[in-house]
Amino acid sequence: MLFSFLVTLREGVEIALVITILLGYLRSTGQRRHFREIWLGAGVAAAVCLAVGAGLELASRELDSQLVEGFEGFTMLFAVALLTAMAFWMKRQASGISSELRAHVDQALGAGSMATLVLLAASSVGREGLETTLFLFAGSATAGAGLSFVIGGLLGFVLAAFIGVGLYHGSSRMPLKPFFTISGVVVIVLAAGLVSNGVAHLHESGLLSNIGVRPWDTDALIASTSTLGQFLNTLLGYDSAPALSQIVLYWLYLLGVAAAFLWLPAAARPPQRAVQPAISSPGRS
Repeated sequence: MLFSFLVTLREGVEIALVITILLGYLRSTGQRRHFREIWLGAGVAAAVCLAVGAGLELASRELDSQLVEGFEGFTMLFAVALLTAMAFWMKRQASGISSELRAHVDQALGAGSMATLVLLAASSVGREGLETTLFLFAGSATAGAGLSFVIGGLLGFVLAAFIGVGLYHGSSRMPLKPFFTISGVVVIVLAAGLVSNGVAHLHESGLLSNIGVRPWDTDALIASTSTLGQFLNTLLGYDSAPALSQIVLYWLYLLGVAAAFLWLPAAARPPQRAVQPAISSPGRS
């Protein structure tokens, strides 16, 4: 439940931020009549993400047990690569995302192309939505798509929606840089668990024949099959008897990526024709 809640809260706030920037700018320029294009684009993105999620679930059900392990293992590692890239990308974009989206809106309105406005909303929301879909599918492979996992995901989206409403109406402010830094670290911790679990799934599928010795076994303390063990496995990649390769890859990824994320400076952004300064609250012009 906590895994899906953290994922949907983080990604949901990013989605809400994109939508409120677009709606807030249209409102401030007297273009409320184009709200429908933004919502249409968001709806298209949601439909595509749901279709991708359903496709992944159906594909995993059609495979035999050994192939499922391999499929889920590769999905986890792919999710890790995508999430890592997106965390660094969002860190670089945080300070300029508002002016960039506003510039794209101006271009669409200037060209009189409402289809471009729909596509802008669909691509901006869809990028975060597909990331969420992949992350949730990878997490559900260890947590199981049970009721608590679904409830956690829904609660995260609901809270993100409330934050979005507050941002749009100007009743709250979102310090973008601290938010993306903290949430990025959370994503990296969750992704490290997927690295460990992905290696374990590939081993179970037979694609990795030797993943090393198992230096310890804490099953008597916290069994992997217990409720606490399953919770820690989903959240942190806990394994009561981890293989050496799982341990090494987990800590290499966690420490290496976290250090780079926190201490490497963001790449310099090229100058843009910003129509408005970057916002502190999307609901204010």
